[in-house]
Amino acid sequence: MIKVTLVKSLNGRNDKHIATAHSLGLKKINDATVQPDNAMTKGKIAQIAYLVKTEVVE
Repeated sequence: MIKVTLVKSLNGRNDKHIATAHSLGLKKINDATVQPDNAMTKGKIAQIAYLVKTEVVE
């Protein structure tokens, strides 16, 4: 499992990046969700890597 935390604002960002953040359950700064460690999740995180912080959760 991967814990994803939004560390930067979504204001003024690309619409696709905002949609990606919302699909991960991130709407406000410091929102955090735990996502499965699979290729689809890693692709979403890679797209918005400049907005989020990740850490591995057992």
